[in-house]
Amino acid sequence: QVQLVESGGGLVQPGGSLRLSCAASGFPLYDYNIGWFRQDPEKEHKGISCISSSTGSTYYADSVKGRFTISRDDAKNTVYLQMNSLKPEDTAVYYCATVAHADYCLGPHSWGQGTQVTVSS
Repeated sequence: QVQLVESGGGLVQPGGSLRLSCAASGFPLYDYNIGWFRQDPEKEHKGISCISSSTGSTYYADSVKGRFTISRDDAKNTVYLQMNSLKPEDTAVYYCATVAHADYCLGPHSWGQGTQVTVSS
């Protein structure tokens, strides 16, 4: 059974950093494209960063480009999202998911339960 578990969320001041983790069980992460999504106020899940299983190429939404970095540790079967220079508008529930197309973070499925990130002074 495919299972993804996110962790690492919390409360951070503007300009601070957090590292989110997405740990997989039941399957090897390196066989799947993995993405990070966040839920906007309209309750839609927006893809913010994805990593390709085959090439390791990455995608970032314009809103996080230059501030967030996605990476994968195959030995730990975990994908990370390093978030720097956080802004209040980054506040959201963050989810990881397997995705069909890593190039543009499209076609998510097999979601984790989410982790809350709050950026506030």
